Amino acid sequence: MTTQLPSTENNLKTLYEQDYCLWLTTTAKLLRERQLNEIDFEDLIEELEGMSRREKEALFSNLQVVLMHLLKYRYQPSKRSNSWRSSIREHRKRIKRAFRNSPSLKPYFTKIFLECYQDAKELAADETGLSINNFPEQCPFTTEEILETEYLPE
Repeated sequence: MTTQLPSTENNLKTLYEQDYCLWLTTTAKLLRERQLNEIDFEDLIEELEGMSRREKEALFSNLQVVLMHLLKYRYQPSKRSNSWRSSIREHRKRIKRAFRNSPSLKPYFTKIFLECYQDAKELAADETGLSINNFPEQCPFTTEEILETEYLPE
C-alpha cells in the first residue's frame, strides 16, 4: 500500500506543522524528483541543523555517562555492579558508533571533554553520596581509557 502524497499545491509549511512524518516523505519525494521550487527550504534547513545538534547532544550525554560510571567505579569500589559495567560498555559503543558514522564528531568530543567531566563529577557525587571534592579536578582517565572496550579503573 502506498501513501498518497499531498499535491504540491498544499502548503508544505502547513504540512510541516500538521504532519511531520508526511512532510518528511513529501520533501524527500520532491528532492528525488528535483522539484526544488516546491521545497520548504526554511524548515528543511532547520531540520538539518537540528539533526546535527542532536548528534552532538547524544555524544555529550554518552560521554557524560561513561565518565560518571568510571568515577563511581573507581571511587566507590564497594558498590561496583554489573549494571555500571553494562552502562559503561553500552555508552562506549554509542560513542564509537557516532564516530564511525560521523568522524567529524571527534574534534567535538575533545571540545566538550572538560565540560562533560565537570558534569560527570556532579552526577557521580549525587549518585554516590560522596562529596564532589572526592573526585579530582582534572579527569583521571585518558581519552584512550575512556573509549577502551575493556578498561575499568581499579
